[in-house]
Amino acid sequence: MIEEAVAVAARTALADQGMSAEDAGADGEDFEISIVLADDAFVRELNRTWRNRDQPTNVLSFPAEDEDDHGPRLLGDVVLAYETIEREALASGTPMLDHVTHLVIHGTLHLLGFDHKTEQEAGEMEALEATLLARLDIADPYAPRPALP
Repeated sequence: MIEEAVAVAARTALADQGMSAEDAGADGEDFEISIVLADDAFVRELNRTWRNRDQPTNVLSFPAEDEDDHGPRLLGDVVLAYETIEREALASGTPMLDHVTHLVIHGTLHLLGFDHKTEQEAGEMEALEATLLARLDIADPYAPRPALP
């Protein structure tokens, strides 16, 4: 079930940017991404090593640097921290698969060059994420939520 949600999320983000699996070979360029579902300890180590942040985070993206002329173009890796994602989903009342889908879309967009370092970039990326999630009938995670009684 989670594997299917991850695949649909990645394909949705890729297709939006003109990289659908159905026509990957049409222009002679195939591509692949790796999506890893890991525990918090593994993601914490990656976050410490690559971002100097000694804590787990929900998703990390590692765009590929090498462009090999043989085989598919490697776009990079998306690493999800299952325990963190589960805690966040429970705390926000978001279905787990919806949250995973959102984070895979978010991570995949990073592989495609999107970022949120500035307010403008963040706004653009969040709007695109919300649009892609809406295509999958998933609520906008950035929309204000009513206060709980």
